[in-house]
Amino acid sequence: MGEGAREIAALALSELGRPAPPAARVLAERIVARHGDATAAVVFYGSCLRRATPEGVLDFYALVDSYRAAYRSRGLALANAVLPPNVFYLEARSGGEALRAKYAVVSLADFARAAAGRGLRTGIWARFSQPALAVQLRDASARDALVDAVVEAHLTAVRRALPLLPEGERVGFEELWQRIFRETYAGEWRPEPDAAIGKLYAADPGRFDRAAAGALRELAERSRGALRIEVLDGGFRAQVPARRRARLGWRLRRPAARAAYAAQLLKTAFTFGEWLPYALWKLERHTGTHIEPSERQRRHPLIFGWPILWRVLARRELR
Repeated sequence: MGEGAREIAALALSELGRPAPPAARVLAERIVARHGDATAAVVFYGSCLRRATPEGVLDFYALVDSYRAAYRSRGLALANAVLPPNVFYLEARSGGEALRAKYAVVSLADFARAAAGRGLRTGIWARFSQPALAVQLRDASARDALVDAVVEAHLTAVRRALPLLPEGERVGFEELWQRIFRETYAGEWRPEPDAAIGKLYAADPGRFDRAAAGALRELAERSRGALRIEVLDGGFRAQVPARRRARLGWRLRRPAARAAYAAQLLKTAFTFGEWLPYALWKLERHTGTHIEPSERQRRHPLIFGWPILWRVLARRELR
């Protein structure tokens, strides 16, 4: 691990080690109760973390030793292994307050591979090049594995974006991160307006500048001279080898990534658990319309709840 990677690791440790808010602790405990001793870590990320609020649906990743150990059901274990992650919905109450969570189960090995960019989808390295918080850590080994993966997520995000930026010109760190977020959202059928993307960087420019500078130095060191990078105050210049091939790779990868994302959404309809209350809550939140499901839909959601599910899938909210 070079100097740049050590800088990102120090940043990751400080962010992951922050005190968790009470709502996140309650929900993380429920997640661990579901998956038992196989749970190495529960990591909180996303908009509720950024906004420091328990309102809405809190997002988590549950990192497990193996899928077979995390489930009683062989079917769920197989589904998780074939197309990770499995995504579940969870509700809990604390002090009379309703808490909601959506969490993804992925093995430590699959998490590390995805963070390093070995796979079609961008979700893990895109999410974990942003701040996250480790609500539950089983031991030092789990902590170290998580930190290593977060370092690789930052390196993957910056490495993938470099060929898409102007060759040899000064590029600001803000421009780098906005390109990273824009491309990764687009790759998962999640287009966001520029204003929303800009808010991700604007939430903590100093943090993202520090992460970018560390990643650029590490990538230059690992390339052994093939990647020429000059880190400047607030930005950088880069000469990237095989730029055209890398850009072609983005274009070719995007349809395949979207197909994988669509397959993931369909699988989520079956693995999500009690998805009908979540789907109805999402619809009411985004449309202002309350829908009361029929008794038949409540009892057999996978048979009769598809009209509701389809409306949520069309809004790309079940993810």
